[in-house]
Amino acid sequence: MQKVRVGLIGSGFVAAIHLEALRKVSGLDVQVVACASPRKAELFASQHGIPQAFSDYRIMLDQVELDVIDICTPNHLHKQMILDVAAAGKDVICEKPLTGYFSQPGDGEPIGETVDRQQMFLKVWADMAEIREAVGRAGVLFMYAENWIYAPPIVKARRILSSIENTTILSQRAEESHSGSHASYARQWSLAGGGSLLRLGSHPMAAVIHLKHFDGQQKNGQPIRVKSIVAETGKFTDIPGVAQAGTGWVTHGFTDVEDWATATLTFTDGTKAIVVSSDTILGGVRNLHEIFHVKGVIQCNMNPNSDLMLYTPGHEVIGSEYIAEKLETSGGWQFAAPDEDWIRGYHHEMQDFMECVASRREPLSGLELACETTEAIYAAYLAAASGTRVELR
Repeated sequence: MQKVRVGLIGSGFVAAIHLEALRKVSGLDVQVVACASPRKAELFASQHGIPQAFSDYRIMLDQVELDVIDICTPNHLHKQMILDVAAAGKDVICEKPLTGYFSQPGDGEPIGETVDRQQMFLKVWADMAEIREAVGRAGVLFMYAENWIYAPPIVKARRILSSIENTTILSQRAEESHSGSHASYARQWSLAGGGSLLRLGSHPMAAVIHLKHFDGQQKNGQPIRVKSIVAETGKFTDIPGVAQAGTGWVTHGFTDVEDWATATLTFTDGTKAIVVSSDTILGGVRNLHEIFHVKGVIQCNMNPNSDLMLYTPGHEVIGSEYIAEKLETSGGWQFAAPDEDWIRGYHHEMQDFMECVASRREPLSGLELACETTEAIYAAYLAAASGTRVELR
């Protein structure tokens, strides 16, 4: 059985999800042999049975025989890590988003309230060009860890669409929302690169773009791309009535990032998509994608879904058993998650990535999708700030 040796950079929430998914890959001998994190590498390694731990990922790259590196770090670290990993000749997996605007010398503080969105857009564009050049020069694979592309409902939607003759995706409505991020860095533009639109909206944004790529490939062998964007953002947790409510259920403390956003995409064929993201939604994570095509409707309900529903009169009944991500209570009627990571595509994502490394083929979710998604998000930021439509093509 062919061996694939993985090095993991990061020791947080996403790193743990990726690690479990990697260990469920079949048909290959996948070995997570090392991890790197400035503060928690040894603890993470001991908790998860990883043989080697490093405080500096560059030492890991230099000292350990590895085939692929999985980057699961805060957003502001992605670009330099991608460049370093590619320069070391290792294949790259990078958690979403690809990159973002964090700060430049001379920027005022806080970033999200002082820096012009056009400046952000142009810098992100230049950074993506640098990443493209580095990956191409090194001849390594780049795998964009956008799990929605691999989620079973989205995969089935693609198969259904491919089986229907002469259909066209007319519009899409896609959303990821919940009550606020696990990570403290998510509240600052200088570390996160944006708010809910970037952190949450990158999932549905990638999915609607991916499906129009697929739509075009089915018709004439060419992807249909984003032509223009209009958008709005909001910061609901600054509204006096919200701040005074003080429930503790919705995350507060966002400094200079939005906690709500919506973007409307127009594609080059004239069709549309609406992307919604919010850090102010109670009731658990919402991962929803509706597809309206010429011959029907497809609804993809990753979360919540009715695979398993349960009722208890109070939260104390369930005890410590996990129900679903971001729930405020386990009491009442609940949409429980039999296997949350599976339905959201993490297992299938890592299966594809490991097969790509082993066989040297390109992934379903690669650098093209990563760049177009990031471009669309920063175009949406520019559109929201300027109150205008931003043309991309």
